[in-house]
Amino acid sequence: MEAEPSPAFPLTSTASQATAFLYVLPCHGEDLLKLGHSRNPLARMQSLHPRFYEFFDTEHAFAVETETVREARALETRLARQLREHRAPAPLTVNAGAGGHTEWYRGAYATLEDAAGELHDHGHVLHRPLHDWLRQRLSAHAELLFSWTGLLTPLQLQQRGTAARASLAQRRVADVLDAYVALQLDLTRWLPQPVLDWHRAASLR
Repeated sequence: MEAEPSPAFPLTSTASQATAFLYVLPCHGEDLLKLGHSRNPLARMQSLHPRFYEFFDTEHAFAVETETVREARALETRLARQLREHRAPAPLTVNAGAGGHTEWYRGAYATLEDAAGELHDHGHVLHRPLHDWLRQRLSAHAELLFSWTGLLTPLQLQQRGTAARASLAQRRVADVLDAYVALQLDLTRWLPQPVLDWHRAASLR
């Protein structure tokens, strides 16, 4: 069996981040959202679903920046108490191993949007839509794409069948590259032509 690329694409480093975020992630196509806090919302979204850019509505998602994790956690706890009646089960397609089975709500978007506006009025940085912040974060990691996609062997790059026939390793790479395409970032700036040609065939977009 073919091993997955290792290490995973490095979206999880928080060493240089002193701030934290309260995030609100609506799902595409239904009145359901995830409330939470993280130092790295991008990595958190990726852990919840490998194709987070399709699963979540990034144009309506938003995040409130805080100075500490403690502050973000306190905000989440306060808001969660207000939304008890809106609690909903997590979608079955969410990665349960990521601890993403709690803090899902229905009918709560307007309340959270108002709360975020009040926090912004009191001096917090509000990233709305989160789509723009995600573009910036992916761009900041893009220089690593060349070496990371180098984990694909020449044989894998020659295997340009349909996306459905891609190996687990290839699917993992294609999902990350699809994130750049979904957020309108031009991969030709960072990847060699053989990888671009392979991705064109492996992409699910």
